[in-house]
Amino acid sequence: MTWTRSNLATQGYRLTAGEARALRIGLRFPTALCLALVVTGLALGSATLIALLVPIGAVAGWTSRHPFDLIWNHGLRHLTAAAQLPPNPTRRRHSFKLATVWLAAVAALFAFGAATAALALGGVLVAVCLLVTTTNFCIPSTLLAWLDERRAQRGVTSPRPI
Repeated sequence: MTWTRSNLATQGYRLTAGEARALRIGLRFPTALCLALVVTGLALGSATLIALLVPIGAVAGWTSRHPFDLIWNHGLRHLTAAAQLPPNPTRRRHSFKLATVWLAAVAALFAFGAATAALALGGVLVAVCLLVTTTNFCIPSTLLAWLDERRAQRGVTSPRPI
């Protein structure tokens, strides 16, 4: 399994090599569009633009579809006859939840006049989003996978209660 496909598996996708290849652009589209909007919001110092991304992140985190998946599935993919995106797995959705809270914090910092802190926090978000967009390596999903593995190990090795 390639490193990129392994990263998708860590997010919770169970794709064959062919499926991963067919979806390589589509799976990156939602995070790439969000990345572009966050960068724009940070460059403009716009609490409003960042805040508008919060409900989008919330929908992405609490449903199986990122709103930007719909743009891909019902529009852009038809330009190149690309594959439709599958529903987002749980770990990926948890990552979107974390990003939603992060976006809300950045928007609040801008709104309260703490531009330097907003830019610092936003810069970290941009770096993490850029990483997942370019390589499919998702730091929150990786941490969640590590926690899941530790829980499973404890369940196997810990004695049963009497």
